[in-house]
Amino acid sequence: MEDCLFCKISKGEIPSTKVYEDDDFFAFKDIAPVAPVHVLVIPKKHVQSIAALTEADAAVAGKMLFAIQKVASLLGLAEDGYRVIFNTGEKAGQTVRHLHAHILGGKEMAWPGV
Repeated sequence: MEDCLFCKISKGEIPSTKVYEDDDFFAFKDIAPVAPVHVLVIPKKHVQSIAALTEADAAVAGKMLFAIQKVASLLGLAEDGYRVIFNTGEKAGQTVRHLHAHILGGKEMAWPGV
């Protein structure tokens, strides 16, 4: 997608602090971290959100979990634990319409009120 912020980041058109990259995924530090470690993992293929996934995206969705696992391990979070968050839609806090997972770690996490 032409105007997508995350598509531009994954293509290197907008600078970011890259943490991981492979053929299908790109991970970078969040510019407004809410934890000592806060990294976003995005597919290079543009998909708006979990709600927009189709059966044709099943491989991307499955591989994304392994990319998240790999990034968490690279960040040294695998042993102590980490939180993975997918915001889907405006009311859930999704501000960029490109599927992405937040990896949060580096501290003990409390469960937020709903």
